[in-house]
Amino acid sequence: MNRRMSVLLLAGILAVVFASGCAKKEIARCTTPEDNPQHHYLMGMKALEDGKLDVAEGKFDRAVYCDEKFSPAYSGLAIVTAEKAKKQPDVSFKKVETERAVDYLKKAKKLSKTDEDRFDYLMATIRVYTALKSKDWLEKAEDALNEGNKLKVDERRLIYYQGKEAINYFMGVAYLEALEFQKARDSFADVLNAKREGKWHEKADKAWKKTDKIVRAMAGITVGDVGKKIAIKDTITRGDLAALLIDELKIDKLFAGRIPVQYQIEKMKAEFIPADVLNHQFKDEILTIMKWKIRGLEPKYDETTKAYLFKPIDVVKRGEMAFILEDVLIKLTGDEKIATAYFGHEKSPFPDVRPTSPFYNAVMNMTSRGIMEGELSGEFRADATVDGAEALLAMRVLRQKMNIY
Repeated sequence: MNRRMSVLLLAGILAVVFASGCAKKEIARCTTPEDNPQHHYLMGMKALEDGKLDVAEGKFDRAVYCDEKFSPAYSGLAIVTAEKAKKQPDVSFKKVETERAVDYLKKAKKLSKTDEDRFDYLMATIRVYTALKSKDWLEKAEDALNEGNKLKVDERRLIYYQGKEAINYFMGVAYLEALEFQKARDSFADVLNAKREGKWHEKADKAWKKTDKIVRAMAGITVGDVGKKIAIKDTITRGDLAALLIDELKIDKLFAGRIPVQYQIEKMKAEFIPADVLNHQFKDEILTIMKWKIRGLEPKYDETTKAYLFKPIDVVKRGEMAFILEDVLIKLTGDEKIATAYFGHEKSPFPDVRPTSPFYNAVMNMTSRGIMEGELSGEFRADATVDGAEALLAMRVLRQKMNIY
């Protein structure tokens, strides 16, 4: 080898050594066993489940810090951001958060490497659009459901969801939010039929019972938007009940039909407008209820303000609803004897409602006519709150008993 070749070879070797020495080394950001993207994603999803949005966001951010290409972390960030946007009253800020949520979804989709990543992205799609309710949101959620059901997923590798039936559960939630009650019930039933005692079984069972009650309550009757929105509530308020009585039971028209002289009806009105209903969404319905003086839905004296208020946001209890519906029944039938039909009883069929209870007569009138039901345990639960489906079901039975269509 001549001298020129030796020099060139040495120069090449030195260049390689110099380049390798100066090259930027890839340093792992997260090195401890529990400091990894999978763990942080799981903890973030659990925090999300508990409603701890800031904690969840921090966990997903840490997962991204550990691995910038970890798709599930962006799916989690999309859900968190959508939930925050949902609660944001400022329109302009809500728009910004909505765009961020959609961007995170796009990134999760782009970085998906496996069917399991893709499944997490599709789950996030359903949950994000359910929270945002943007244009065509339900159709987008249904598209995600259809694609997710076609995936060949190894359920053991689903870090958080653990089973494919999760997609049917969250689609059921979407349908419930869209007031598509039959579809919601079917989706929850799919979860129950897919796997016994899976991660989503208990939640799906509870949701199925709720939607089944709503479907039964709506059978054979036309329920308007107000009724549908109230039907999904876990507790209803005095304002909600006033709206149901007016919009669904049509008691203003029914009561008016029992007064033969038109001018008497025209001069009837609420004696005053309580201060707490002036800006309430059901103001007109509440004032109509007050016009007819329905017992149990009268204004109450408030010690703090020293004024009579309707208290539209107070929740309704089962005993109270029995009392209210009993008065509706009396006014519809004109039979005043209903108000004292069960006075003098020595023994109650319900261990939690004594014959001396102010609700006893009403409870007996409602249960004996099948308008309200006791529990399988034998109790009536007069102090338990009324949910929307139960209230709607009671309206339906009352309509049937009175041949109201």
